[in-house]
Amino acid sequence: MARMSTDPNRIPLDHIRNFSIVAHIDHGKSTLADRLIQSTGGLAERDMSEQVLDSMDIERERGITIKAQTVRLHYQANNGEKYVLNLIDTPGHVDFAYEVSRSLSACEGSLLVVDASQGVEAQTLANVYQAIDNNHEIVTVLNKIDLPAAEPDRIREQIEEVIGIDASQAVLISAKTGFGIPEVLEAIVHQLPPPKSPAGEKGPLKALLVDSWYDTYLGVMVLVRIIDGVLTKGQTIRMMGTDAKYQVERVGVLTPKMLAVDSLGPGEIGFFTGSIKEVADTRVGDTITEDKKPTAQALPGFKPAQPVVFCGLFPVDAADFEDLRAAMGKLRLNDASFSFEMESSAALGFGFRCGFLGLLHLEIIQERLEREFDLDLIATAPSVVYQLSMTDGTERELHNPADMPDVVKIAEIREPWIKATILTPDDYLGGILKLCQDRRGIQTELTYVGKRAMLTYELPLNEVVFDFYDRLKSISKGYASFDYHLNGYKEGNLVKMSIMVNGEPVDALSMLVHRMAAEKRGRDMCEKLKDLIPRHMFKIPIQAAIGGNVIARETISAMRKDVTAKCYGGDATRKRKLLDKQKAGKKRMRQFGKVDIPQEAFIAALKMSDE
Repeated sequence: MARMSTDPNRIPLDHIRNFSIVAHIDHGKSTLADRLIQSTGGLAERDMSEQVLDSMDIERERGITIKAQTVRLHYQANNGEKYVLNLIDTPGHVDFAYEVSRSLSACEGSLLVVDASQGVEAQTLANVYQAIDNNHEIVTVLNKIDLPAAEPDRIREQIEEVIGIDASQAVLISAKTGFGIPEVLEAIVHQLPPPKSPAGEKGPLKALLVDSWYDTYLGVMVLVRIIDGVLTKGQTIRMMGTDAKYQVERVGVLTPKMLAVDSLGPGEIGFFTGSIKEVADTRVGDTITEDKKPTAQALPGFKPAQPVVFCGLFPVDAADFEDLRAAMGKLRLNDASFSFEMESSAALGFGFRCGFLGLLHLEIIQERLEREFDLDLIATAPSVVYQLSMTDGTERELHNPADMPDVVKIAEIREPWIKATILTPDDYLGGILKLCQDRRGIQTELTYVGKRAMLTYELPLNEVVFDFYDRLKSISKGYASFDYHLNGYKEGNLVKMSIMVNGEPVDALSMLVHRMAAEKRGRDMCEKLKDLIPRHMFKIPIQAAIGGNVIARETISAMRKDVTAKCYGGDATRKRKLLDKQKAGKKRMRQFGKVDIPQEAFIAALKMSDE
């Protein structure tokens, strides 16, 4: 690429296309990305692998994309013109919606991939609307048309009916076999618009920070989309949000291998490094400009990713605490949306209170900690962020139910609500309506899309966070799809339920529940713990309590030694005396005895599902 910005070798703006691929989970985004890389020669045949952009082991195993990835492809169109295509492959899962939003803002167009047998799903809708909000031109692609169940004509009508975009020109492909890929490339070149650069390359540098990650050798790498001006090696740049200055050491593009270039011009997407210490120093959505000649106005940026689910992570072996701290620090380098702070628990010792974007995010972070850093962890029950209005007029946020202040001091508790869209075949509608009803849902809409029902519900997030997704999938045999976004806070009749074992509260098991559901939850938890805690030499009461009121109780009976075995016949008072002595001993034991709750009991109790 050219060293000087005036060099004729710089790719003209109208020959650049920046696009992302949006789709529901499993509709074939990553496979389509593989075929595009393969057919444009982005990688040699021997370097190709399935889902080449899903670099983490966990992405490959689960068959999902977690991090958005970028590739620069060179393509010669049928008219002989040469084009540069910048592709951003985005995740489809609802927890990683923030990855999608920032990827879309770096592009002008989107490929909407729809499975020709499954049709439009909840996530398809969510991601397409995000693309439309970003003023994207959209090319519709119907994938998996080689399947016997594919019905391209019906799905075309469905796309027009549900999303409201013209699908008559939809490209029919099979990403698995490679059928229709040349047509997709032609559609990208001819139907998607080129990037715009108001000030051109003569203007002051203005670039959008799209993503950042940590490389063991190069430090923090920053992915940028250049709007105006030129980014070159040796330049001193400034991040407008954090007001930090750095010197650019290396500029390059991903093809998907790293390829160093001298400079990046308007409309291009590439990366740079500049001795930045931590990923947390690079705020996604920030505007990067030249220090000496800054741009007048910063780009609007994005809202930072707000953690919505919190849970405690504790090492099974207390000696692993420092290793856990180091491991979390490393994960944090690559995932700025994951936050943690230290906390201690009487039952579990020292650990961390961590914030996540959702349950899948939690599961993946936990799995990565266990797998990549060889740690054994216990996670406490996930909880959401509650807002408290205190009687003295102050406002507080509550992340951990164990920290809840005295009820007398609280004026009201507000909990987060979500707006959920569920698409399901008609047969399972009854079961899903009941599930939403049980979870305190309020139905706002029910419409039909062909043979499928589309439900819109308002639901409290703490009811969804537990196991709603699993229950939904099992009720609908995997056919229902689910998408949600936060919809503000509402006042709720919430109470803190504590679990007491032998009169001692177990802080790791305390939770905030709706008053109506408290008794059932308490009873379930006590029954569960009764089976899980081994018997001791004394009787153990297990109680669920709200404040001073016990709402459920189970008792684990004591193990008994037969102290009267040595008495043969004789006077009954002798037996009585021995039994009374045993009883007094058990009473004293219960007073001073310590109940050992095994780790497995904690884990099993926390996984409790309210079937």
